[in-house]
This record gives sequence, C-alpha cells and structure tokens, in this order.
Amino acid sequence: MDDFRDYEPLQPRGGINWKRIGRAIWAPVAALVTLAVKFGFVFVKFAGLFLSVGAYALLWGWQFGVGFVLLILIHELGHAAEAKRQGLHVSAPTFIPFIGAYVTIRHAGLPPWRSATISLAGPVFGGAGSAVCWALGNAYDSRVLHALAFTGFFLNLFNLIPIGFLDGGQVLRAAGEAWRLPVIRFEGAVPMEALRPNRALAFMIVSAYVAVAALLVLGMWQTHVPQHRL
Repeated sequence: MDDFRDYEPLQPRGGINWKRIGRAIWAPVAALVTLAVKFGFVFVKFAGLFLSVGAYALLWGWQFGVGFVLLILIHELGHAAEAKRQGLHVSAPTFIPFIGAYVTIRHAGLPPWRSATISLAGPVFGGAGSAVCWALGNAYDSRVLHALAFTGFFLNLFNLIPIGFLDGGQVLRAAGEAWRLPVIRFEGAVPMEALRPNRALAFMIVSAYVAVAALLVLGMWQTHVPQHRL
C-alpha cells in the first residue's frame, strides 16, 4: 500500500520520537527555569499585581482590567511619593485581587499635617490619573477610558469615607489630633512647653479633605454616562 502514497506519513512508523521532541523543548524550558530561579523575587513580589490584572480582566475585559489596576497603582504611588518626600521608608505596593492595594509606611507619631498629606496624596494622585483617562477618552472617543475615569473618581472618593482604615478616616483622625492635642515647643530635642492646640491647622486639614472630595465628585459627575446612552 505504501507504493501508492503521494505524501509522507505525519508520524514515523516507529511512533512518536520523544527524544527529538525532548531535545527541541529542553532549551526553552531550561531558559525559563533559569529565569525563574534568578528573578523569582520579581514574580513573588508582583504576583498580586499580575493576579489582580487577570481577575479584573476576566470580569470586564483585559483593557479595563489593565487600566483599573494601573489606577489603583497610581493611587498607592501617591501615598508612597508623599511619604518618600517626607523622608519615610515606604514598601512597594501590595495588591489583593478584588480588594485593592496598600503600601506600608514606617513612621511613629507623625504630626497631624504630615499624616494628613500622606493620606490625601493617594486620592489626589488617583484623581489625577482618572482625569487623564477622562481627557484621553474625550480625545479618542473611548468608552473604556470614560468608564475607567468614572470608576477611578468613584474609588478615590470612596477612599475618603471617614472610616478608620480608609484614607478619609486617617485624614479626619489627623484633624481631630490637631484640634485637641497641645502643641509642644521644643528647644533642641527637649520639650519645653505645651501650647494650645493648633485648631487653625485642623481647619486646614478639613478644608483640604473637602476640596479633594469635591473635585472627585465633580469628576464623577462629568464622566457619568446616563443609562439611556449605554
């Protein structure tokens, strides 16, 4: 029967040549293993980031998933940038799929204004990132970017709810400390006198909080898409 064939068999008569296949895939497999061993800390450190992108992409598509995680990252980098500016030690952002992300900041007994600016920096950076999505969405008539802008404004505004573990809770705690705690006058490193609480500073903190929240509400209002236009 072989004399009448006008083609070569797909497999050799002896079956699958596993040795040849093994030699073909050995090099790339070995290269991947070497990279995983050498740069394993990268995969471990950013595993949450990759998982978050994948999780949100499964729900809303890869473009929205990537953009959503980037907006969360920008928010956390805002906290980190302000803390770094103040000379504090900051960890890399840690992502938790479907929950969000956080950075840890090594500090003890920060004055109210410094604590408040670190807490507000996240929503400020996050709102700026959302505004960029809004501008690009208008420029390219992109529904995905408009959706990201609205979602970003909403999430950053949600973070300003005055609950303890959210940014808003931290800001209002700082305002409360400025309102009731005395100001300590130092000479060198020695505390010399307890002065009245700086309540003007408490008003400044609350004013900054209200201003950031108002801008985020404005961004949500501008990027909201009425139901009949969907």
